Amino acid sequence: MRRVAVRPTIPLGLGLAGLLCACGAPKPEGTWRVLPLSRSVPHDGLAVVNQPDGYGIHIFLETDTETAGVCQPRWIPDPARLFNGNGATPFSSGLASRQEFFEVVARRDVTKALRQELEALCNARAPQATWQWVDPPRSEAEVIPVRLPALEEEDLLTNPVEELKRVKQLLKEAEERAD
Repeated sequence: MRRVAVRPTIPLGLGLAGLLCACGAPKPEGTWRVLPLSRSVPHDGLAVVNQPDGYGIHIFLETDTETAGVCQPRWIPDPARLFNGNGATPFSSGLASRQEFFEVVARRDVTKALRQELEALCNARAPQATWQWVDPPRSEAEVIPVRLPALEEEDLLTNPVEELKRVKQLLKEAEERAD
């Protein structure tokens, strides 16, 4: 009687198919993690872990309500450095680079989280205003400096040296009148 060797083609085929599927599946990009991280009020910050060991950036979120009835993002492209982003209590300190900000906001998952947090912040700060999304800057050329209102002379502090001279002059005049 002749024996015919049965080859395990089905298990081998399934294993090969699984391997091919695994190779074609998108791989997670490093340790990316996006989470709300408030600075002082809810929705005013977003943490993005984009480096190993929980490092990343903390994006400060602000709103612009200069246009009547409209609330939109006011972009601050100078994020803080994020620490312990994979831990229980992430925190930020110092500055991260603008280039890192531009790279992070180019990701779809980060943009989606920014949109959600900024819309919630606008709803809290200006509930009657219409929400309007403005894309974040993606390069140095797209950064628009924040315009602050001009200070008026009455808002400025006096020069301490000049103030001391005035005090001395007033005291001198008071002594002369007393004599």
